[in-house]
Amino acid sequence: MALLVLSVVGSDRPGLTKALAAAVLSAGGNWLESHLSRLGGLYLGSVLVELAEGKVDALRAAVAAVDAAGLEVRIAPAVEDAGAAGETLEFSLVGQDRPGIVNQVTAAVSSLGANIETFETWLSAEAHAGGQLFHMAAHLRLPEGLKAAAVQDALEAISGEIMVDVAMGAKA
Repeated sequence: MALLVLSVVGSDRPGLTKALAAAVLSAGGNWLESHLSRLGGLYLGSVLVELAEGKVDALRAAVAAVDAAGLEVRIAPAVEDAGAAGETLEFSLVGQDRPGIVNQVTAAVSSLGANIETFETWLSAEAHAGGQLFHMAAHLRLPEGLKAAAVQDALEAISGEIMVDVAMGAKA
């Protein structure tokens, strides 16, 4: 069996997920995981598909019809994960929106050698002042030997500068 990742982007409209699911099914594929959303007026995301080795061309042909309807679909082989080592950690932060928050947080995490496995950001209205609050949630995989306390220290060291509150916890 082949594991494939479909990356999709296109103008959002009703029926895109159904069209993509129908293409996967028509090629004999099994839809395993996905992250699909509307962002900036576009429909975008990724889908992990399991497919018999000889059916990859059938999948390419099936998604070509979806692609012709205005949804760009790219297919790439998934990389087998031999079981990542190191503990996992989740963190979230919230603060007034301003340029540079993502850059500073990801620089702090990357400098420790941690891998960002999931990453989500969003804005919300501040309750009292009406400004924009920036939210971030991430799931990290720490390299062997790195403890969660070191990540917490690194994020707390920059939290005052970028004016955010940080919360951390172990991934269940």
